Amino acid sequence: MSDEPQQQGWTPRDATAADPSDKDKDKRNRKDEGRDRHKRKDEGKGKGKGKGSAPDTDTGGEPEAADKAPTSGSRPAADQERDTDPASGSPAASPAAPGTDTSPDTDPAPEPPGTHPDDDTEADTGSGDGGPPDAATEATPAGATATAGAKKTRKRRPRRTGWRRAVPTWRVTVGSLLVASLLVIGALVTGYLLVDIPPANAAATAQTNVYLYADGTHIARDGDINRENVSLDKVPLDVQQTVLAAEDRDFYSEPPIDPQAMVRAAWNTVTGKGKQSGSTITQQYVKNYYLGQEQTVTRKVKEFFIAIKLGRNQSKREILEGYLNTSYFGRNAYGIQAAAHAYYGKDVEDLDVAEGAYLAGLLNAPNSYDVATHPEKKEAAIARWNYVLGGMVKEKWLSREGREALTFPTPRQAKPSSGLSGQGGYIVQAVEDHLAARGILDEQTLATGGYRITTTLQRPKQDALSAAVDDRVMSKLDSEREADRDVRVGGASIEPGTGKVVAMYGGIDYTQQYVNNATRRDYQVGSTFKPFVLASAFENRSTTREGRPITPNALYVGDSQRPVQGWNGPRYAPENEDDVSYGPITVREAADNSVNAVFAQMAVDVGPARVMSTAIALGLPSTTPDLSPSPSIALGPSTASVLDMTGAYASLADHGRHTPYTLVEKITKNGVDVAIPETSTVQAVSREAADTTTHVLRGVVDGGTGSAAQSAGRPAAGKTGTAEEDRAAWFAGYTPELATVVAVMGQNPKTGSQTSLYGALGMSRINGGGAPAEIWGQYTAAALEGSEVRDFELRLVPGADDPPPERRDPNDPRDPNDPRDPNDPGGSGDPEEVYRPRDPGEQTDEGGDRGPYGSGGGRPGTSRNPGATGTPPGGPPADAAPAGPGTGVAGPTAAPPPAASPTPADLALPAGRAQ
Repeated sequence: MSDEPQQQGWTPRDATAADPSDKDKDKRNRKDEGRDRHKRKDEGKGKGKGKGSAPDTDTGGEPEAADKAPTSGSRPAADQERDTDPASGSPAASPAAPGTDTSPDTDPAPEPPGTHPDDDTEADTGSGDGGPPDAATEATPAGATATAGAKKTRKRRPRRTGWRRAVPTWRVTVGSLLVASLLVIGALVTGYLLVDIPPANAAATAQTNVYLYADGTHIARDGDINRENVSLDKVPLDVQQTVLAAEDRDFYSEPPIDPQAMVRAAWNTVTGKGKQSGSTITQQYVKNYYLGQEQTVTRKVKEFFIAIKLGRNQSKREILEGYLNTSYFGRNAYGIQAAAHAYYGKDVEDLDVAEGAYLAGLLNAPNSYDVATHPEKKEAAIARWNYVLGGMVKEKWLSREGREALTFPTPRQAKPSSGLSGQGGYIVQAVEDHLAARGILDEQTLATGGYRITTTLQRPKQDALSAAVDDRVMSKLDSEREADRDVRVGGASIEPGTGKVVAMYGGIDYTQQYVNNATRRDYQVGSTFKPFVLASAFENRSTTREGRPITPNALYVGDSQRPVQGWNGPRYAPENEDDVSYGPITVREAADNSVNAVFAQMAVDVGPARVMSTAIALGLPSTTPDLSPSPSIALGPSTASVLDMTGAYASLADHGRHTPYTLVEKITKNGVDVAIPETSTVQAVSREAADTTTHVLRGVVDGGTGSAAQSAGRPAAGKTGTAEEDRAAWFAGYTPELATVVAVMGQNPKTGSQTSLYGALGMSRINGGGAPAEIWGQYTAAALEGSEVRDFELRLVPGADDPPPERRDPNDPRDPNDPRDPNDPGGSGDPEEVYRPRDPGEQTDEGGDRGPYGSGGGRPGTSRNPGATGTPPGGPPADAAPAGPGTGVAGPTAAPPPAASPTPADLALPAGRAQ
């Protein structure tokens, strides 16, 4: 060691000693980069000057100083002073780094060791081993700016503005999905652990439903369980497959639940595509056997978890067996064995694939596809049957050849339990249909039992209606007369203003004849439809073709087989009763005698579409079969039920106000009331239109075809009607207090086909003015006995009471009051020709014979045609637009519009026949 005194704080450098400044270059650089830029006030004034700057020039004596020098401003002045030549004591010459300050040092005094802030930092943060500086620091190029790291700050993202602020970032989205997934998984695990498979519920053995009259007296009990469990081995494989094709084709390959189907069903229900089920067979079995039919979220959640557990605890075959034994097939039949007996009278093991497909189709909605109970639904039942078989072909369970060889297996007539004998069974069936149609209780829910249903039926009136039918019809039947075996009777009575059904007659006995004659929709209503034509004419202020208002005394031509005028469809020339021609006749007289020719022409004058709308507004269902806007609509080819017609006539009795009919007054279960939607009353037609119609119909009872109804002893209005070929005879009428409709029908008891009533009750024929009007009169008198006699309070349209035009000479075609035109071959001309009844076999003046648009063939051996004449297509004609003047009956007809070729559907439309 040299004896030369050492300067305090300074140590000579040798070749092996590490330069303190070099050792810590990298650490000081990192220190400077981490300092707060707000404390470096002179950072931008010179990149070569550091905090507390001393001489900036590196005077180190090492040859590589220029290469190893730190960037300017990175070393304190004290360190730079120590980098001097020990021999001369002067700063070593070295190239100045770009951007460094090369001015002479004006403060040669060295700083004492440890007084610079970086010295303290070095002591605290240095490597501590006195080793060489970091390689990264050594590799720093000369002249690199040390403050670059300090000045470099992290780049901030621009703030989200506008709609982007409402959109979550991907981090938020992913996080939310993760949290939601964890919650769902947690809920599923919790539900699976908490929900256990319960024992069989009470619904598996349904309770009895009780039906009561309005006064609380008993009508019938329904709900005794008809069930016989069978093993799956007893069910033929192809019958099992029909059920799978109808309900769950992937049953054996899918899990016990189908979330996708559940979501799809819920979506279809919410979007109004109909209430649908997304349940697998396993879920349906859980609902039938362990839970119930109620539509609640709690039940669906339980069903979900029980189905999962059941799928783990039972085999698919066990589940299918349970499902087949607990499902409801209608006719009070639970399980496929009971259904096989109820519909086909055989054991399930004897069913063939066609019969199995029909029963499988019932599972979706038993009441909608029972063609024996509802003959009008046969088309829907066949469509459902085809759907099931088509599914079997698609799944390759049935060959196409085997499918084509199958025919629809019509089920037999039902044989209900004796507890529903008499009228009780008809009432129960009608109430069930009523509740299901209005969404109050569906048939499967009702079948679980336990409901106490109070009807609107009044026992005294119910007994009076049954007694009248027995006295006027049933007591006169003779088993020796073949025609008497086909006689059926239906009747209904409604209270105007309230819509309450107070009496209903469905047939001779529910255990002998299953179909309810009061609610069936397969017999033509005949001329009982004509009052709707009158009401529509008065409501729409329609006029004849001459521009005269249609009033009760307006004149029309009443000649049989006279072609209607103003109709753009095929030629239509209806025949009157017994082919009688009346010549010029008033509307009132035409109603009294039920003249077909007048009302067909009036329907065209008003517009068939308007007539149809009026009938629907008064109470006929818009879905009534064969209700279409054509001239024949006036003659009643539509097949509304007795109950439907009663509701419409009740609207006329209530001055044009329509109140939907109801059969149910109150429902309770376990002492709790079941909600029943309130009915609302609407003004279907104006009071003047309805009252004027009543004014005309009073003449039918007072001196027309319905005079037998005078036996009621009350002011009454009504209309007779006869279906085509005398297959049904009707009387529809009302007093201010009561509207009642009675129909006598012909039906073969073995085949179920409609038959004519010729010869029944020992008479040549039965028409609406006979037995139906007699039943109506006797019933009405008994039902209203003891009540005050009320007359109609009528408000008529202008001109309704005007006297009819004076006809000076009915044979003079120049009579100004005669609506016929001399050029009209069906109107006037030769007076003898006008009034001479035509022979059924003669041709019309136009040269056409009595084809599908003529008058039809009559009954063999008679000169009277029992059917209506001609049926134009059902599509709305050009008259659907407002009629206005000039749309009446009379006028030239020598050049009728060309007839369009009828379609098969046109030819099949029943024409109806008035009486």
